[in-house]
Amino acid sequence: MVIDAQHQRLFQLADELFNAMTAGKGNAALSSVLASLVSYTKLHFAAEERLMQECKYPEYIQHKKEHDLLTAKVAAFQKDFDGHRVAMTIQLMQFLKDWLTHHIQESDKKIGSYLQESAA
Repeated sequence: MVIDAQHQRLFQLADELFNAMTAGKGNAALSSVLASLVSYTKLHFAAEERLMQECKYPEYIQHKKEHDLLTAKVAAFQKDFDGHRVAMTIQLMQFLKDWLTHHIQESDKKIGSYLQESAA
């Protein structure tokens, strides 16, 4: 499924960001990887939201709110990071990975269950 492949790519990008940070890469490298993560997250969220709308997923509004909240938080962090107002930290990386894991294992699984039940 395309959504599952996108989830894997999101984790790969988060890992790339973490590895760049722990390897002491400069802000330019971190900024590039962070921009890729933000861009791909937006692409993934758009695809997921289209799927939810197409299948008339009943929890679409709440799920989209989760997407919007993370997008806003990460975009604000990216702006501050690029403006040299905040540093990349282990805590931020942990937040991103925890959020992705929680969102995928809980919220996104509900979509998969709904699709399976609808198909049956």
